[in-house]
Amino acid sequence: MANESAAAEVRYVHPAERPPALKISDALRSFVDFVGRWGGWLIIPLVIITVFDVTARKLVWVQIWLVENFGRIFESTLLQELEWHVHTALFALVLGYGYIWNTHVRVDLIRETLAFRKKAWLEFIGLTCFMIPYTLTVIWFAWIYAYDSFMINEISASQVGLSHRWIIKSVLVFGLVVAALSGLAVLLQVAIVLWGPQNIRFPLMTLEWPEEEGEKIEGKERIKLEDLEQATWDVETETLRRASKPSPAGTGD
Repeated sequence: MANESAAAEVRYVHPAERPPALKISDALRSFVDFVGRWGGWLIIPLVIITVFDVTARKLVWVQIWLVENFGRIFESTLLQELEWHVHTALFALVLGYGYIWNTHVRVDLIRETLAFRKKAWLEFIGLTCFMIPYTLTVIWFAWIYAYDSFMINEISASQVGLSHRWIIKSVLVFGLVVAALSGLAVLLQVAIVLWGPQNIRFPLMTLEWPEEEGEKIEGKERIKLEDLEQATWDVETETLRRASKPSPAGTGD
């Protein structure tokens, strides 16, 4: 009876009712999500530049005409450097986004067999001992890397390459800062899971509540096509609420 009573008290809390640590976590999550969603659009110019560069190498006369009429930006060396600059920016800006949506690479051979609180402890230890300290260390050296590049006005090693290399190095620093903030957002969430009230529920980023286990894959809601027509989006829990299936009729004798 005591277990049933405790289970009945479990409830999702409205964002306004959440503890201060969770509100900070939600704010950090929103910022990381914003950066990642906009940063993801860089895949479009990356694909366009890459396809154009590969095509122009086969149609040399087209590239020569473009360079003569529109400038050096269409030279192959500049295009290739622009490709890896855009790729670096894309990779850096979505690092944190991948973590808050649990779509990063994770080896789950052991973790997936653990109980909920053991998973939370593993996440907490991983964040405090590995991810956050490591990311902060890389940020420090990346900042020195970008600052030195700015001070000497570093340009490409190629004489016909891009200038102002400090810009892309600064984008890398910014992306790493966003990744560190994503780790802090998850850390605050996990701390509430371990030491906060056990009867409250809120949308988790890298874990699943015991009663919801198996409903998500890589941070995304599992959706069955047959359930879509009757499903509704619950704003408070940020999940799809499926209509309960009717009991089969005609089961009587």
